[in-house]
Amino acid sequence: MVDLQTLTTMFGGISLGVAAIYYIFNLRETTRNRKIAYTTNFMQTFYSKENSRRYIDLVGMDWKDHDDYMAKYDSRVNPENFADRWSFLGMLDVLGFQVKAGLVDLETIYELNWAPVLMMWMKFKPIIEEYKKTDYGSDQFANLEYLAREMWRIKMRRDPKWMEHGGGLGRRPEEYVEAFEK
Repeated sequence: MVDLQTLTTMFGGISLGVAAIYYIFNLRETTRNRKIAYTTNFMQTFYSKENSRRYIDLVGMDWKDHDDYMAKYDSRVNPENFADRWSFLGMLDVLGFQVKAGLVDLETIYELNWAPVLMMWMKFKPIIEEYKKTDYGSDQFANLEYLAREMWRIKMRRDPKWMEHGGGLGRRPEEYVEAFEK
């Protein structure tokens, strides 16, 4: 026969198990909601009018070679452009860190943001690499590079013919290989 102490112990254990399961589900839901809130907040900032203007200005930058770039856009001669560039590339670098750390889902970022990441990396990779030799250090924008390469892998898995027609960026296929696979 089951006595009162056994029943009390058994119900206590069951209650503890139910509480643990509830806590796990609650924690998962809280984490999911935080990711949704973060993604929504990031996208509102990323696609704001100010940031969109900044992006268009950066895409419109034009230079012949590294010396021409330095003469037109280096922070010592064009601090306004530097502020825009540093802000935008820095934001993508932070996003890359957050993807690496598991704070943001890579597939979600791809769905919402792959084109600007690829365009910025293709445009500025040669400049970043030159700055790494003189000003930045070898790990500057490493998270942006990581993010761009991951976006590239997803793009090539989902739409491998994209780069054959310039990928909307007016580039030759070998330029993509140079930017993302070397």
